[in-house]
Amino acid sequence: MALIANFILILTIYSYRKLHTPMYFLIVNLSLVNVFSISVTIPKLLHNLLTGRKTISFYGCIVQVYLFIWALGTELLLLSFMAFDRYAAICHPLQYSVIMKKEVCLGIASIVWIFGMINSGIHAGLMLKLSFCNSNIINHFFCDIPPLLQLSCSDTHPNETMAFISDVIFGICSCGLTFTSYFFILKTISSLHSTEGKKKAFSTCSSHFIIVSIFFSSVIYTYIRPSSVYALDQDKLISLLYSVVTPIVNPVIYSLRNKDFIEGFKTLIRRIRLLN
Repeated sequence: MALIANFILILTIYSYRKLHTPMYFLIVNLSLVNVFSISVTIPKLLHNLLTGRKTISFYGCIVQVYLFIWALGTELLLLSFMAFDRYAAICHPLQYSVIMKKEVCLGIASIVWIFGMINSGIHAGLMLKLSFCNSNIINHFFCDIPPLLQLSCSDTHPNETMAFISDVIFGICSCGLTFTSYFFILKTISSLHSTEGKKKAFSTCSSHFIIVSIFFSSVIYTYIRPSSVYALDQDKLISLLYSVVTPIVNPVIYSLRNKDFIEGFKTLIRRIRLLN
């Protein structure tokens, strides 16, 4: 479901020229992250459920950590820049085309992917230095940092220090940029005299705010806590929100309430029918 929904979103935006805007460019990147993140964890989970063999190799586990943390960090940064895009569109509509010009959008996309990759590379590298000499049973449905740190019998202080730095940069800074953007957005909307203008402004950013609320709250709960208070049985349920639910919900929220997207999707269907 997640793959189909995200690929439809990407294909519709790519094929419909009216959707070639900064906002939809960032949405395409978000869909690519969603495809990436869900492809890292769910196929292995489904394989385990179908075969009954709930195993993964050590290096396979480290690769899963690396790819998943890459996707997670990239999505956090991307959502915060999408909030900034909405701020520029609503608070500075006349300068929007200058603020979010093509070079800026390409720069943002490059930064979020590269920073996400560097962050996950450091985490995976530190994980390789740990010793796992006790239990080899991971209390999770995929390889993640908190359950692996609890299994380690060596000093995890460097990992926890890096996790703290990562939390500040990717969690707190992303949240700060997002909620600062929304503070100025709400301030601008409240100053509008037209009811129709307020409705349009709210509909522009409400979809993104729903996604941000679900994703940020679940990620912050899972990662921005001391390792001593991890409750892995509960964390498994929370992690379903950002690893499974949001990749499915994202394309639905960004498409169903958008008239331009629906128009673009209908155009895509007509083109496919003509090819047949």
